Amino acid sequence: MPAASLAPVPPAAPQHEKLRALGIMALNGMFDEMDGVGVLRQAVEELLPGDIAIVSSFGADSAVLLHMVAEIDKDLPVLFLETGKHFPETLDYVETLKTRLGLTNVVALHPDDKDVARFDPNGDLWETDPDSCCHIRKTEPLDISVAGYGGWVTGRKRYQTVERGVLPHFELTSDDRIKVNPLAYFSDDDVAAYKARHDLPEHPLYHMGYKSIGCAPCTSIVAEGEDPRAGRWRGLNKKECGIHFDFNGAIAKPMAAQDLNLFKDGAFAADPFRAWAEGDDPAKVRYTHVPLAVFVENRDAFLANPHPLGLLVAPGEDVNVVAGDLGRFASIALSFPAFTDGRNYSSARLLTERLGFNGELRAVGDVLHDQIPLMLRCGIRAFVVTHAPTRHALEQGDLTTVDLYYQPVGGTEVPAGTRPFLRRAVETV
Repeated sequence: MPAASLAPVPPAAPQHEKLRALGIMALNGMFDEMDGVGVLRQAVEELLPGDIAIVSSFGADSAVLLHMVAEIDKDLPVLFLETGKHFPETLDYVETLKTRLGLTNVVALHPDDKDVARFDPNGDLWETDPDSCCHIRKTEPLDISVAGYGGWVTGRKRYQTVERGVLPHFELTSDDRIKVNPLAYFSDDDVAAYKARHDLPEHPLYHMGYKSIGCAPCTSIVAEGEDPRAGRWRGLNKKECGIHFDFNGAIAKPMAAQDLNLFKDGAFAADPFRAWAEGDDPAKVRYTHVPLAVFVENRDAFLANPHPLGLLVAPGEDVNVVAGDLGRFASIALSFPAFTDGRNYSSARLLTERLGFNGELRAVGDVLHDQIPLMLRCGIRAFVVTHAPTRHALEQGDLTTVDLYYQPVGGTEVPAGTRPFLRRAVETV
């Protein structure tokens, strides 16, 4: 009788396989909805002792999670994604919380220099492709770092977005790591109460209206009554930076092509600018097209504002009143509210030919494909397009052309032939 073959001994299961054995549903059922400290202690001391890291943005609510960390183990590694695009106030806040909470192991994760040089040499990738910007500055550095741990802890909460509305305390991600969300069931009021109870310092920008704080170029002030995360990637179909998988392993959807409405330099791109909103602070607003009348009324505050600004010109408004301040604007938007209202064609020529504006000049409003060649002749080089046939014409390069000019513009166009009424006038002499 042949000797029985011995099956190979399987390698020891990694420590986080305990989660599979217990069952993620049972584990989530063990904790009360508000037991954030209990969830974190279970993860740090029972599930993954010595094999877990905290990931913190040091944003508006980060003090709550970091206080819990300090209560359990001040030496736990805290990973901070130093994207190179943070507000200076955020970098100051990192030092404030480290000192106040006694955190001894805060590690800054930087993007790879080669990736930045290759994909974002000018530092403006966030304007045209925010998903890729987040990928090289956040996702890649974090993936490399968490690869050395069996799990990591986040500060996500259910109330923040629809996608996070089913967020559990514990997740098993698609890369077989445990993701822990101690604050999953916290509400905005719960966060505020915890901060008050433990006298935690606020982020310096919070009381200025920044309720959710990420990288400076992609974060704006939130108006009264708005969702706290409305200021993140404002105007874009983007709610996550891409580092977070949800409970079923899916990531936030990237921006769809139809959401890229700014046509510039031959392609559609994400629009970094937004419209002026009630409650905006002239001294702090950024990447906003400010109505001309609002700019004039608050001129000193806007001129002192260090952030990029745009100007919105309505039909009939006199751009000469801001002639001396045109260098303040990175973009000027000329409004065309109706096909039949062409007054801003004159404004475009005035800005480019007489006043010497050389920034981005864009058309907004009722922008249709047969208008665009005429707008181009007047110096407009960017277009916010929502009309589907116009979008298709631009994508296909199928615009109408203007070959005969009754009134040449810019000094470079020459009318074809002679003007009939002038010829008749000469013949009658």
